[in-house]
Amino acid sequence: MSASKILSRDRLIEAAQRERAAGRSLVFANGAFDLLHVGHVRYLEAARREGGWLAVAVNSDRSVARAKGPGRPVLPEAERAEIVAALACVDAVTVFDEDSPTALIDAIRPDVHAKGTDYTADSGPRARGRRRVRRPHGHRRGPQGPRHDGSDRADPAGAAPVSA
Repeated sequence: MSASKILSRDRLIEAAQRERAAGRSLVFANGAFDLLHVGHVRYLEAARREGGWLAVAVNSDRSVARAKGPGRPVLPEAERAEIVAALACVDAVTVFDEDSPTALIDAIRPDVHAKGTDYTADSGPRARGRRRVRRPHGHRRGPQGPRHDGSDRADPAGAAPVSA
């Protein structure tokens, strides 16, 4: 079941168009989702409650390595995408290689772009030297996931905390 939710970029865009034509509001979320934890689950469940269809873009291995440095990601992109797709709240997953999801957001034109609490106007992509996500399609920023305290970020094996 979860494998059928993993779509190419073009198939995701087509699916989004079908869902919008069917009258569903589109929600978009993105992140690395390396070592999925309860904070990720809560973030995606909250995102799903904002609309009728949730698309999640998972950063590729190369984009995670560029953003987070050597040794990352811990899990390969295909496994991260499969794990995210296995969540009942997620309707579709794609992997993207860019440093920012802006082009994908422009193509999908979601009604809501949900981001985790680790992204704010001051700490989001612009703060890390990336272009800030624009909102040209009238979509609104959705709820953010739970605050990242140690309880929802720690790797049970004792590795450094991770976030989406």
